[in-house]
Amino acid sequence: MGYKSLRHCLSDLEQHGHLIRVKEEVDPDLEMAAIHLRVNELNGPAIWFENVKGSSFTSVSNVFGSLDRSRFIFRDTLQSVRRIVQLKKDPFKAFKDPFGHMLAFKALPLNQSYRSPLFNKIELSGLPQIKSWSNDGGPFILLPQVYTEDIELPGVMHSNLGCYRIQMAGNSYVKNKEMGLHYQLHRGIGVHQKKCNDLGIPLKVSIFVGGPPAHTLAAVMPLPEGITELTFAGLMNNRRFRYFKKDGFVFSGDADFVITGEAYPGEVKPEGPFGDHLGYYSLQHNFPVLRVQNVYHKKDAIWPFTIVGRPPQEDTQFAQLIQEITGPVIPNEIPGLKEVHAVDAAGVHPLLLAIGSERYTPYSESEKPQEILTIANHILGYGQLSLAKYLFIGCDQDNPHLKTSSIEDFLIHMLERIDLARDLHFHTNTTIDTLDY
Repeated sequence: MGYKSLRHCLSDLEQHGHLIRVKEEVDPDLEMAAIHLRVNELNGPAIWFENVKGSSFTSVSNVFGSLDRSRFIFRDTLQSVRRIVQLKKDPFKAFKDPFGHMLAFKALPLNQSYRSPLFNKIELSGLPQIKSWSNDGGPFILLPQVYTEDIELPGVMHSNLGCYRIQMAGNSYVKNKEMGLHYQLHRGIGVHQKKCNDLGIPLKVSIFVGGPPAHTLAAVMPLPEGITELTFAGLMNNRRFRYFKKDGFVFSGDADFVITGEAYPGEVKPEGPFGDHLGYYSLQHNFPVLRVQNVYHKKDAIWPFTIVGRPPQEDTQFAQLIQEITGPVIPNEIPGLKEVHAVDAAGVHPLLLAIGSERYTPYSESEKPQEILTIANHILGYGQLSLAKYLFIGCDQDNPHLKTSSIEDFLIHMLERIDLARDLHFHTNTTIDTLDY
């Protein structure tokens, strides 16, 4: 099923018992977060808040709250997309057979400029001002699709769509005019902003909120640099990503909300604190400021949000879904690697478990780590795996039945064999992210 909108998806979820409605007025200042956390902890349904205090818009959370529900949402495309990813197929080189032709067609973004949908304007303060934790610096957008383009290679096919938290108000941000644009290392938006900074011009930013769930998933998907998330969104939704241009900015034709603005070179302000996905507060740090130009919404728009905290949370399901899709691919990219697992309970990025092979010197009488050290360094330089803080890697010959997903068994395996004088290696001053409190 290709969802045409977020509302289309919510109707499908409700029809199949995956959604409840809350008709009573709820406060976006901590109360909605508290409700979400309790429902998520009980593995409950998506929650559609129909009466949000201080806003005319309804709001929904916990859409991706369970892996089963995520699989349900993508039930018609998950297997085919997983197969494409595992075969490392470029959908635009798949025109030789009818199946490939259809996939390539779905992946190609669709320009709707000739009949763009209607959006109305509103002030930023009219959006649901959802605050998650008591010491947060203000309300945040936690499921944004932040769109930017490469100034040297303009156009949607060289664009980046990322999920970076956005602080809507608070601190020293000018009300309705400024927002905090938080992004970490190894993010495509950073490459785009660096090029604009070098030219002394602002980076144009469009923030999409809502739309088909595949668009949200695409924004968190760790795709290789140079491949736009819009193609993945089309494949995952079985429906081309609709877009159009207005006043020099790109709009998602299926989004519920679009916020446009510019990030100027060297312009930063303190962003945070923020209760993050490790269960601690990320403290205040300087991050780029987005000068807001306009805030748009569709009629009957729905505001999606999530709440983060100590795992497992809704973002756990994103990580599990991504590992289902991409996990089998990584061993094909790194010679000798059998499998790798990012541990959600540690916050995904901080801890990786891996299994590799030892094939370097089969003629040697004594065995010692050799190839797995090469594999370990390759892992720590591979995409967003480079953000890892700790990596435990074992040898498959020691236990052919060992699985990284069986965390307790894996750690027992490691602790039974580790030689502290030989097996500890430290890389300092590396490019790990700063969510490290």
